[in-house]
Parts: sequence; structure tokens; C-alpha cells
Amino acid sequence: MIPKEYRNLAFFSLIIVLILGAAGGYFFNAHNKDLEEKPLGEIAANEADPAVWGIYYPKHYDSYLENFKNTAQPSHFETKPYMKQIYAGLGFAEEFNEPRGHVYTLEDIRKVHPTRYKTGAACNTCKSSQIPEMINKYGEDYYLKSFEEVNSQLKHPIACLDCHDPKTMDLRISRPALIQAFERQGKDITKATRQEMRSLVCAQCHVTYYFQPNTKKLTFPWDKGVKADQILAYFDEKKFSEWNHPDAGTGLAKTRHAEYETFMDSTHQSAGLACADCHMPYVKQGNVKVSSHNWQSPLNNIEQSCTVCHREGVDWLKTRVKDIQAKTKEVQDIAGEAVVQAINELKVAKDTPGVNQELLQQAQEMHRKGQWYLDYVMVTNGYGFHNPTESINNLSKAIDYAHKSVQLAREAVKKTS
Repeated sequence: MIPKEYRNLAFFSLIIVLILGAAGGYFFNAHNKDLEEKPLGEIAANEADPAVWGIYYPKHYDSYLENFKNTAQPSHFETKPYMKQIYAGLGFAEEFNEPRGHVYTLEDIRKVHPTRYKTGAACNTCKSSQIPEMINKYGEDYYLKSFEEVNSQLKHPIACLDCHDPKTMDLRISRPALIQAFERQGKDITKATRQEMRSLVCAQCHVTYYFQPNTKKLTFPWDKGVKADQILAYFDEKKFSEWNHPDAGTGLAKTRHAEYETFMDSTHQSAGLACADCHMPYVKQGNVKVSSHNWQSPLNNIEQSCTVCHREGVDWLKTRVKDIQAKTKEVQDIAGEAVVQAINELKVAKDTPGVNQELLQQAQEMHRKGQWYLDYVMVTNGYGFHNPTESINNLSKAIDYAHKSVQLAREAVKKTS
């Protein structure tokens, strides 16, 4: 039989274990999870002002206000001077600055070169939390209105309403173009998981797109897929060109910031991560943690963004990221110079009397492809880090097509009739 004193010791030990377990459970459940702020009332269905949401969700709003610290806005031309010649004939050749972030969307769109407003009201679509209400108000006529007619009615930049249902706080899709792109691919976006939604709310705007020629309707060209070659095939099939390059004479398609498309099938996306895991990590505020709404490079808060999964250390991670970005930029610069050379050779060929038109058209086709693959990487944020393998592959194609364009243009001149 176990002596009484041992039975008492075992009993008291059990009590201590239970107390410690309860304390530990309280700590992790109450202090180490996303803050669950209970709103004092119901937010209006179309409340676009983030400050109103901030009354009910002050800690999340405080992190949103951190975005205002990002005031730098250098020109893309400072680090990519070849852009001006590549974009000749577009407003982007007149002015093209780095983005400052969501809270500056309205302020910055009002400062761009006037030639960039030619697409009309659709230019506002990702600049304000009031846009869903505008689209609902005007219907398809929204896209046919002038830039100023819609922009003059806008007061708030990108904010809470763009991504959250004001009643439930659930993530939601507020832009029709993304829903319609899924529908054309035979997909039901309402079936997306919460983790998928943590990327899809970003995919409402951080994607490439174009404006349909007659209706000016904002459209995501994903019918054949979301990769660079699939999107170019979509445009080729429709014989769509956004503009003709004044020097090269080439009909060109313009890619936009294809963050979501590039991220798909990347190492991180394939591992189950979403955009928010890296760009909206959990951060401590007092004795709780909230999902940061200060959208920025993960390098600025690498311990919260990266070391949650990676154990190699902060210094190793920073070195790794910067190495990928530096190598991508190096190849991108080579591709940029190659495309500029193709443009110069095409100008010579185009202006040569009696030039071989068949070879000239082939050279222009190679230029169209080369500039597309370069542009696809060049205007996407992250300098290749969102998908290093695909980025380098696209840049390699850009260089190859540009060289083929140069060769064909020279042959066209040699075979002048």
C-alpha cells in the first residue's frame, strides 16, 4: 500500500498541475490570439470612411494609420531609365512613380500626368473604398464616365470596406472584375476558403487588367490562365493592342502589377501561404496581437513576417531576399536594354523605303512578345521575390525575343526591294 504522505504529495502535485494548466490555457486563449474587438454598434453597409471603423476597431485602425509614414515616392525612371523609351506613346512615359500605398491612392492618382486619364472612370476603380457604391449606382455606365466625373465624388482612399463585410467582418470581394474573371473560368469565388480569401481580397487590385475597347469595362484577362504566356495568348487571340509604339510601329499589350498572378504556384503559395501571411502578419499591441493593417514589405518587420516559419535567422533571411532581388534586377536591366535595342532597330527598318514588310512584321511580333515578358516582371512589386523562378524565366524570354527582333529587323533592311 502507498504510504499516506505519498498519496497526499501526489494529490497536491495533481492540483498544482491543474492550476498551471488552467493558467497556461488562459494565457494562450486570452493573450496570444488575434484581438476580438466587440463593436459598440453596427457599421453602416456602405461606410467608406476608415475612421468610423476605427471607432469600433481601434487597434486595427492604429496599424492602418501607420501607412501614412510611407511618404517616399521616387520615380521608376531613376532605377529603370529604359522605361521611358519602352513606354513611348503612353502616359507612363511622361510620369511613372513608385506607389506609396493604400492610404495615398486618391492623392497620388490626382497627381499623375493627365494623359494617363484617357481610360476614363475605370482608372479610379482601385483607388477608393467608395467605388463599389459608385459601380452599384451607375451600373455598366460607370466605366463610360470620365475620370473627373467619378473622381470628384471620391473622398476616401482604399480602406476597410474594400475587404470586409461591415456586419460580420468576414473577408469579402467588392470588385466585380475579379468575380467575373472567376466565372469565365468556370469557378465560383464564393467557394473560396478563408485562407484563399486572404489572397483574393488583394487580387481585386494587385493584378494585371485591361479596359475593353468599346465599353471601357475593367477586365482581368485570365480566360486562358493567370500566367504571362497565357495572358499574352488571350490578347493575341483577340488581336488586342493597347497602343502602337511610335518608333517601332509595334502593336503592344500593357501589363499591370501582376502580383497575384506571379504569386500563384510560387514556393510560398504552394506551401499554403496567402498574401496576408507575409504582408499583414500578427503584431503585438500591448498584451494582445492583431493582424497588421500596415501594408509593407515583409523586410520591414521580418521577425513577425518570416521567422514564424523560417528558422535560419534574420540576417540570413535578409541576405537571401536581397540576393534574389539583386539578381532579378540585374537580369531585368539586361532585358530592358535588349528591348530598347529592338525598338531602335525597328525604327530604322520601319523608316527604310522599300523595307521587306514580311520580315518587319515578324520583327515587330518578336518585339511585342519581348516587351510583354519584360513588362510583366518590371511593373510587378517585389523585384522577383514573389516567384523568383518564374520571374527569371519571363525575363529570359524577354531577352531572347528582343534579340530575335533585332536580327529580323536587320534582315528586313538587308532585303529592301
